[in-house]
Order: sequence, then structure tokens, then C-alpha cells
Amino acid sequence: MNKVLYKPLSFVISALGGILAGQVFKQVWKRVAGQEDAPDATDRDSTWTQVIIAAAAQGAVFGAVKAATDRAGAIGYRKATGDWPDD
Repeated sequence: MNKVLYKPLSFVISALGGILAGQVFKQVWKRVAGQEDAPDATDRDSTWTQVIIAAAAQGAVFGAVKAATDRAGAIGYRKATGDWPDD
């Protein structure tokens, strides 16, 4: 029963975390690189280094935000139900 209740909550938390991560990365990139958008892998005007650094930074931000939102969701679930969610 624990999984049945937590799964829908975790989907919502993950979706919100993805949106938040995108916003956080955009702000980080703007401050660090001074550009509005990070280069895409197919951007012909960007170097390999720029593209790889942008991808690595984006992965790090998304990973950190996902871990934070997943953890916050699990703690909130525990506070609401008294049970730690099982994955």
C-alpha cells in the first residue's frame, strides 16, 4: 500500500523538480557564461569545450535538484503518513 500511495506523489514531485531544475540551470548559466541560453550540441558557433561544459553543468544541476526534490518528497510523505516511502 505504501508504494501505491507514494508513486503518484513522486511523479508530481519529479515533474515539478524538472521544471525547477530548468529554471535554476538557466539562471546559473546566465550568471556564469553571460549568455541567455546554453549551447546545444548542434550549435555550429560553439566549441566542443563550451558544449561539453554546458552539458556537464546542466547534468549536475538536474541531478542535484532531483535528489533534493525526491528527498523532500520522501520526508514530506513520512511526516504526512508516518511511513518512509519504499521504492
